[in-house]
Amino acid sequence: MADAWHLSAVASLVESLDARLLVALRDGSNIIGTLRSFDQFANIVLEDAVERVVVGRNYSDIPLGLYIVRGENVVLMGDWGERGERAAVEGLVEVDNAEIIRAREADSAAEAMKGDILKRMDFLDE
Repeated sequence: MADAWHLSAVASLVESLDARLLVALRDGSNIIGTLRSFDQFANIVLEDAVERVVVGRNYSDIPLGLYIVRGENVVLMGDWGERGERAAVEGLVEVDNAEIIRAREADSAAEAMKGDILKRMDFLDE
């Protein structure tokens, strides 16, 4: 019975062929692209793909081109039409790719430092 559900779920991607989609991945990445192909394992091919990176109130779309996503890494997929484009940037400021990459690295370094400090303060729990 699980196979029948799996096939019908993957087969439902047919309706999304040639549509612009937002794909949330297991690593936290958000990819926007046009669905061009898929297989029985929900591996997908996105054309004109970009990674939407949001740090604080800033965002940027980093071009990826033709992008292949392994099905097991997909957490969520949804339609991304013109309305999605406008709704997603409301309240955000578009910045240049180099700036968003620096902001993401700084954010990542701050999180690592926070984790390191928490580990060092572990003795207070005892």
